[in-house]
Amino acid sequence: MKRQIVLFFLAFLNSTTFGQVAKTSELYNVIKEKDSLLFNLGFNTCDISQFENLISDSFDFYHDQAGFSNSKEEFISGIKNGLCQLAYKPKRVLAENTMEVYPLEKNGVLYGAIQNGTHNFYAIVDDQPEYLTSTAKFTHVWIIENGNWKLAKGLSYDHQDFEKPFDENLLFIDKTETERWLKQKQIPALGIGFIKNGEIEQISVFGELEVNRPAPLNTLWNVASLTKPITALVALKLINAGKWDLDEPLYNYYIDPDIASDTNTQKLTTRIVLSHQTGLPNWRGDQADGKLSFEFEPGTNYQYSGEGYEYLRKALEKKFNKSLEQLASELLFKPLKMNDTRFVWDHKMDSTRFAKWHNEKGELYTTQKNAIANAADNLLTTVGDYSRFLAHILNGAGLSKQLYNEMIAEQVRINNYKYFGLGWWIDENINPDKDFALVHGGDDIGVHAIVFIVPKSKQALLIFTNSDNGTSAFSDILVKFLGKDGEGILNVEMQ
Repeated sequence: MKRQIVLFFLAFLNSTTFGQVAKTSELYNVIKEKDSLLFNLGFNTCDISQFENLISDSFDFYHDQAGFSNSKEEFISGIKNGLCQLAYKPKRVLAENTMEVYPLEKNGVLYGAIQNGTHNFYAIVDDQPEYLTSTAKFTHVWIIENGNWKLAKGLSYDHQDFEKPFDENLLFIDKTETERWLKQKQIPALGIGFIKNGEIEQISVFGELEVNRPAPLNTLWNVASLTKPITALVALKLINAGKWDLDEPLYNYYIDPDIASDTNTQKLTTRIVLSHQTGLPNWRGDQADGKLSFEFEPGTNYQYSGEGYEYLRKALEKKFNKSLEQLASELLFKPLKMNDTRFVWDHKMDSTRFAKWHNEKGELYTTQKNAIANAADNLLTTVGDYSRFLAHILNGAGLSKQLYNEMIAEQVRINNYKYFGLGWWIDENINPDKDFALVHGGDDIGVHAIVFIVPKSKQALLIFTNSDNGTSAFSDILVKFLGKDGEGILNVEMQ
């Protein structure tokens, strides 16, 4: 019923034919003065006497969020014990050039006026700059009672609320400020690792693993395709040690039954795999028949392929009679003290620290616990562990200069702005000095992660999230930590 009254009253106001008075008129200036007394002296300073003097005893108030009130005492009490008791000081400002005044007459005698406008509400906290909290439209009905102007009816509607601006100096450093930012982005948890001058500068985890479960610093993340750079470096370290060859055909050690009769099998090499030129699909399960097949001749084009990395894994495991997990442990995890990193969800996995996956609405996905190592996907790690891996890459990766240069050299062109090396995308010309960046992402349901390495400035950055909304965090964090280089990377990625 109350809502119907409001709608009827608004419809009545919109259907009136009398015109608004000029801004230079006496009536306009009278209503403007009453508005100033009510808000500038009353609301903004919590001078309750202004409300008591200006509001009619028959006052009605309609608010599209707080509801209806037909009591002057109740309304004033709400101001006194509500708004005036907030941790911040509220301030109302009449939006410029929005106030309109319409006269109310009966038999040619003025008895009141209708005031329309928009008001902006600000918050003032100590000596900090005031910030906009909301805007709303309003309609006030003023009447003349015993020769005095009184506010008889008030309508406040079409509210638009705004978040407090984030403190750029504290964002991604201060827990409270960052988690307020995460809630706005609807991202449950965020991990950040920052390497500066070749050394780890910051390792941080913010947010929750799930509702009411804060994410610890050693949170375990599934980082999806960020598995691939790990596999790539395992292969490169074996090459560096003279135990494996970058260009030896993989069929010497493994041939997949699905493509055994295809001569293209003989052209698959580690170089071809690590640069995504195998001609194989991303996953055979995406094919209509579920079988592996070549879509073009290896080495002639670029096509991202998880199957290619799996092919390499099987060749390595045949050659060395060890699992990928064992090879990675010997060559990377143990030397770099990546003690919380593994390819499989085994008995050592502490599930209480796992960052569960969330969809864009914040709902949980079912956790998939991989029991078999995959060279391209589902690595489990922490921000600290993967940061140590990035620092290792940044400082030469333990490879010969020749092999390191091969890793970052153009193996296949992707577009005018980037190419693929061995295990990494390379973004070119990210700044006026024509520097470059190594980039790789990891994306699955409920997982969005990405890493950046800028060799010349000796910086690297990782961003882990456990949400389908995770990519919305990337650009702000990238620019915050990598500055102009980050802006350059963004420009390249958006081409």
